[in-house]
Amino acid sequence: MAMSALIIGILLTVGILLLSLLTISKGYGYKHTVDPLVEENKEESTNNNKAVKGNL
Repeated sequence: MAMSALIIGILLTVGILLLSLLTISKGYGYKHTVDPLVEENKEESTNNNKAVKGNL
C-alpha cells in the first residue's frame, strides 16, 4: 500500500513538473506586439511642445 502511494505521488509530481515546464515554454514563445501610435497624437504632441518652448 505504501509503495503504490509513493509511486502515485512521484508520477503526479513528474506530471505537474512537465505541465509547468510546457506552460513556461509556451509563455516565452509568445510573440508580443505593440500597437502603433496614432498620427494625430504625434502631431498634437509636437504642437504642444512647440507652444511650450515658444512661451519660454
